Amino acid sequence: MPSLLLLFFLPLHFSSAAHQTLPPEIAAACNATRFPDQCASSISQSNRLLQNPTPLQIIQAALYLSSENLKTAKSMVKAILDSAEKIPNRNRTAAALSCMDALGYSEYRISLSNDAIPLGRIKDARAWLSASLLYQTGCRSGLKYVNDTHEVDQTMSFLDNLTVLSSNALSMVVAYDNFGNETAAWLPPRTERDGFWEHSSGTGEVVRGVRIPAKTEVNVTVCKDGSEGCYRTVQAAVEAAPGESAVRFVIHIKEGVYEESVRVGIEKKNLVFLGDGMGKTVITGSLSVGQPGISTYNSATVGVLGDGFIASELTIQNTAGPDVHQAVAFRSDSDLSIIHNCEFISNQDTLYAHSLRQFYNSCRILGNVDFIFGNSASFFLNCHILVRPHPLNPQLGDENPITAHGRTDPAQSTGFVFQNCLLNGTEEFMALYYANPQRHRTFLGRPWKEYSRTVFIHCELEALVSSSGWMPWSGDIGLNTLYYGEFENFGTGSNSSKRVAWSNQIPAEHAFSYSIQNFIQGNEWIPSS
Repeated sequence: MPSLLLLFFLPLHFSSAAHQTLPPEIAAACNATRFPDQCASSISQSNRLLQNPTPLQIIQAALYLSSENLKTAKSMVKAILDSAEKIPNRNRTAAALSCMDALGYSEYRISLSNDAIPLGRIKDARAWLSASLLYQTGCRSGLKYVNDTHEVDQTMSFLDNLTVLSSNALSMVVAYDNFGNETAAWLPPRTERDGFWEHSSGTGEVVRGVRIPAKTEVNVTVCKDGSEGCYRTVQAAVEAAPGESAVRFVIHIKEGVYEESVRVGIEKKNLVFLGDGMGKTVITGSLSVGQPGISTYNSATVGVLGDGFIASELTIQNTAGPDVHQAVAFRSDSDLSIIHNCEFISNQDTLYAHSLRQFYNSCRILGNVDFIFGNSASFFLNCHILVRPHPLNPQLGDENPITAHGRTDPAQSTGFVFQNCLLNGTEEFMALYYANPQRHRTFLGRPWKEYSRTVFIHCELEALVSSSGWMPWSGDIGLNTLYYGEFENFGTGSNSSKRVAWSNQIPAEHAFSYSIQNFIQGNEWIPSS
């Protein structure tokens, strides 16, 4: 086992006297983290720092610690896999394989961040490190369901330590972004709930005009009849696309219903799915957590990892039904992705906006429980969000939280922003609602994780939205740390007089913090109108 495993046995508390012996720059940087004692104990043993290090050198030392411990975590998960092969255990093998993938993605994003920070690409680094931390916590969460051996238990404990190191590195990057080189001014991560909004650039309208990249030459075509020069499946066309492409590779998916699961690997960058219209080009699947070995993550009909993904003019659905619980239609881990004029249909967990920066424009999203969820920084503009009935027994009534954002750390630059969107029900749902409003209640969201963040700006909220607006997840989890905001919404469901006490009306002077420009840096990668 690599010697860095010794970091697992470092004391969780570092004496204040020892803390005072640290160089002042390092002590100040560690004080800007959520876990300053662990920060001091780990960095004090680093051999990567020179005397009187600069803030950037301290950050890079913290990233190095996270990266090296990540390698150790991967080796520990590999040992779990090896053990599962000797004594077959399907669930443990599946969890360990998913964990290995997640740690690989985490490692990739840390590497990108380490290269970006010296170049001044701090917003990119924050987005990537937010995702890196998400993948680590996701790995750990998956293992807890198969924690039936000492090996798994020890790995989970090591992952706990790893997430502390990664959180501290992310906090330092956030402090550097907000306060610059003056480490004495650095503070631990704060959120809007603490009355803190980051500096926002630009003035004027909250929403800027956008356009989708003009249609370019089609590289390959998918069609149902498999005619000459045409792929029969979307997956075959994806596999034909080059890896690590710096230019768009356009896949035209002709009208038809394609029954398949589609996976876009992390190496498939700048891929474009161009359909013939919502309801005409349809990609459909039926995987769900109700089937053996299927997790929420891999239940997706279409799952995308490669950055720069674009989809336009198509429908993606999951027909598994509500009796099998989570059944994802579309899952995205694609940074700088654009989804335009697309439709997503399922029941619970329709759209898994899992990580990184995503932009949805003029889309239709249909579901009934937590049907927009994840821990990405996603912006929804001009979208129709529609609640569907529960087909099993819709007369019994239901509670439908639309969103479930999953931010676990206040330093993560993630959240959901809805602007100029319509929140309503399908005709079938509204018929049930008007027949008995108390049986069919809809909420803007609930906190999947402690630092859940979701805001609605200039949205039309129809009558189905409950007067309380938001619902808890379980007890008081997240209610003191989440940020749920509304600004200048309208419609019957927008009356804020009876909203829950733990939601907020966004101050007008801070509304621009949630612009496309500020929230996802869209002015740098979304073509303007």
